[in-house]
Amino acid sequence: MEAERARLSDQLIAAEQEERRRIALFLHDVPVQSMSGIALMLDGVGEAIDRGADAEARRILGMALARQRETIRELRNLSFALEPVVLRDQGFGPAVAALAEQVGLSHRIQVDLDVGAGEALSEQAQATLYQIIRGAIDQAVRRGPPTRITVRVASLDGGGVEAVIADDSPGERRRRSFDELEERARALQGSVSVETSPDGAGTAVRVTLPSYRAQS
Repeated sequence: MEAERARLSDQLIAAEQEERRRIALFLHDVPVQSMSGIALMLDGVGEAIDRGADAEARRILGMALARQRETIRELRNLSFALEPVVLRDQGFGPAVAALAEQVGLSHRIQVDLDVGAGEALSEQAQATLYQIIRGAIDQAVRRGPPTRITVRVASLDGGGVEAVIADDSPGERRRRSFDELEERARALQGSVSVETSPDGAGTAVRVTLPSYRAQS
């Protein structure tokens, strides 16, 4: 029993370290690089003003403002991905519904939900399952986009839970994206499988969490 607990603890620590690594890489490659670019643009604004080139200064300033707004959006998306406010304040169902509405409006995709069983999960399980659902939907949009996505969460005999995220997006799911979802599930000793339709016109991501982690 002690050896099993130690193994599970090591898996959780490894998953948390990998998550921190992904966040650090994102911050370095996206927001930090964007801010560096903005700084260079502002230097260019100052030089243009010194030369009396007001039109050029306004043009560069406009570009800097546009990049700043994009960086703010990226950081806001990162914050939402780490812990959506609606998940913390209203629960699992409203958080997934808000995600579905955002995706549906942005990409004109019909998103059908049946996620009521997720409300009985532990706080950690809800957060992990939400991230997996969000990742699976993002991958489907990048592959297609699809015209329809279905998200279903159901209780299993014995207290576990199964979530299925299905889409009609064409294209093959890359192994790396599958690995990312698996890493999140392993933090709760869960499993992820991907099923592709025979004609390649859709994919279903199946996530299973054991009862001792889903309810703890």
